[in-house]
Amino acid sequence: MNPINEISKIAEHIPLEALQDIHQRITDWLASGGEHDDPYIHQQLRYAKRFVKE
Repeated sequence: MNPINEISKIAEHIPLEALQDIHQRITDWLASGGEHDDPYIHQQLRYAKRFVKE
């Protein structure tokens, strides 16, 4: 499972402000040398999924 792809799949259900925040956090993480499958990216996916359940 690629967490970034999973976020993309549910993006339409996430408020724009939250989606922009998630995007910026992931971008910053990757720019600092983080990997696409790091626990931090999975944390962002869990945050995104909270909006889908509401």
